[in-house]
Amino acid sequence: MPEVLFSVDQSKSFTEQNVLGHNRWHPDVPAAATVRPDSEFRIECREWFDGTIHNDDSANDVRDADLSLVHQLSGPITIEGAEPGDLLVVDVLDLGPVPQETGPVAGQGWGYTGIFARDNGGGFLTDHFPDAYKAVWDFHGHTATSRHLPGVGFTGIAHPGLMGTAPSADMLASWNGREGALRDTDPARVPPLALPPEPHHARLGGLGGEEFDRVAGEAARTAPPRENGGNQDIKNLSRGSRVFYPVFVPGAKFSVGDLHFSQGDGEITFCGAIEMGGFIDLHVDVIKGGMETFGVSAPVFMPGRIEPRYTEFLTFAGLSVTESGEQRYLDTTLAYRRACLHAIEYLTKFGYTPEQAYLILGAAPIEGRLSGVVDIPNACATLYLPTAIFDDDIRPTAGTPQRVDRGQCAVSS
Repeated sequence: MPEVLFSVDQSKSFTEQNVLGHNRWHPDVPAAATVRPDSEFRIECREWFDGTIHNDDSANDVRDADLSLVHQLSGPITIEGAEPGDLLVVDVLDLGPVPQETGPVAGQGWGYTGIFARDNGGGFLTDHFPDAYKAVWDFHGHTATSRHLPGVGFTGIAHPGLMGTAPSADMLASWNGREGALRDTDPARVPPLALPPEPHHARLGGLGGEEFDRVAGEAARTAPPRENGGNQDIKNLSRGSRVFYPVFVPGAKFSVGDLHFSQGDGEITFCGAIEMGGFIDLHVDVIKGGMETFGVSAPVFMPGRIEPRYTEFLTFAGLSVTESGEQRYLDTTLAYRRACLHAIEYLTKFGYTPEQAYLILGAAPIEGRLSGVVDIPNACATLYLPTAIFDDDIRPTAGTPQRVDRGQCAVSS
């Protein structure tokens, strides 16, 4: 086992750890550890909401989740010799839930998927699902099942939802400027168009005093993906993956967190993956001057070769036409939204509630694809649902779908 470079005690909150991580992006967050190029090491991670989501049958915790807490990131890690303009090479060697532990924190033998309420972040289909819901998953080796989604079980494709390097001061200012301008176009929108810097609940490693206050007022939230990587939520960044990250500050200041046991493409419920704490083993190296040499200004990755072997899919197509029949021009987001809604409606014929079907699409290893983006006026997006994850045969036949009472997922009161 590689050396544990960043350790986490899962019985303690993020602020009580011996080594403090962070939940904001800023070049002045101090490094928690330093490694040399060509090093292998293990990083332990807290789940993204710091243990505030529980293994129970209520979604009140998801409804009341404070988004200013996220994400709990392990790092930053300084890589000796890395300079702006280099590429940081990160190999994902292994990852998984908290080893040899069961307990009350996600990652200790279980994880969760949440649908966030419209007034607290929302999700891809928040107009259809404005309230909070939750499913708790039990881990059986590499397989996940849920008492809230009976008749479903699948092999996860574990991955970090978030990895990235620190931004430069100029890049941070650019992020805050462009996202602030977007918010200003509709400042009252719910959910908001972007999240501004928020000092409340900011975690900034070992910073304190006036320096903490300055950085907390400037630091970018970790919710979106950006040029440094960040919250890309790419399910194929699993074991065996190699990622090339642009370096913007001396030492790169690499961080990782938001581990997922499994996820469908798009993580559509917002908390759509199976969230967990756990560990990730990494190897890092540096390509000097790699950004200019290879024309790289955002992360490039090579997917790993270890993933579930699902070979049969039921595929749903969506077009850039609204539910009321209004034509939109090559709107790929709308097209994928329609594909998701078609799949949800289909699964209700087998006894799943719409909320249960939505949670399945967020957590299971579905494939989302842009199948057509040039045939005006319609974009075509497709959702590939593996049939083998269901205990029952969900393929269309000449008979009537076998409708079974599946209960309900966890709801908020």
